[in-house]
Amino acid sequence: MTAAATTEAGARPLRAGRRPSSLPGVPSWLGTVPFLAYVAVFLLWPTGIVVVDSLKNPTGAWAFSNITELGNPLVRGYFIGSFKLSLLSAVAGAVLGAILAYAIASGNPDGVVRRLYLAASGVLAQFGGVTLAFAFLVTIGPVGLLFHASWYYDFPWGIGLIYTYFQIPLMVLVFLPAIDGLKVQWREASENLGASAWQYWRYVGGPLLMPAFLGALLLLFANALSSFATIIAWENQIAYIVPQQISTALSSEVGLSNVNVADLLALGMVIMVAIVMTGYALLQRRTARWLR
Repeated sequence: MTAAATTEAGARPLRAGRRPSSLPGVPSWLGTVPFLAYVAVFLLWPTGIVVVDSLKNPTGAWAFSNITELGNPLVRGYFIGSFKLSLLSAVAGAVLGAILAYAIASGNPDGVVRRLYLAASGVLAQFGGVTLAFAFLVTIGPVGLLFHASWYYDFPWGIGLIYTYFQIPLMVLVFLPAIDGLKVQWREASENLGASAWQYWRYVGGPLLMPAFLGALLLLFANALSSFATIIAWENQIAYIVPQQISTALSSEVGLSNVNVADLLALGMVIMVAIVMTGYALLQRRTARWLR
């Protein structure tokens, strides 16, 4: 059929370099409005409320001096506890998860084992909260079915082990694409030049994967930093980390409740997460340069 016949049939031939418009006259940015509205209502608005209320006192008057409470030794201790727990579980989860991700990537990319591991990782990465804490409690806790671990309630080792349970599968999910991005030709070229396996990972594979590894480590750190239900089920009497103290400030039954203190602690958490996720975004941009 010739171009003229096609035109006579009512279909105009497309010019090279031009895309068909499904809805002529409708701006292309209109499709982002629902997403932007979602972000504004469920992210920006609550964050704004936290920032404003953290700078007020219980009577509603402005109290900019509240910000100095972040330097209070007691408050600083909660943030140090959060940092210790997040760093411990993030490092353990990142190292073990990276090893598991490499083992998965070394197998058949279309095999059943890979699909099973990815499916299990997707489920276990979301398996947290009260259910996970209870599972560890009845397994290795004071009334454990297998054995009794005396360090189970030692902070941060006991709760750090529980956090690592969902950090490892999350690391597999976020780090596996980076390992898959390593081209076989790079390994073959290094071998042809006489490089050993150690030299390949030292000078080629390691440096290429390091930004992705550090970015995933920061993501795991932020994930542990914001976790709440698991540690509350593990210990609901003593506050070790910031989320626990925020809960106490919101719902204390012994006169310790103070909504403005909870907002101030939440503001500190927002600042920490913003710093961590900024670093994650920068590392992801660097990783994307060679994953294309």
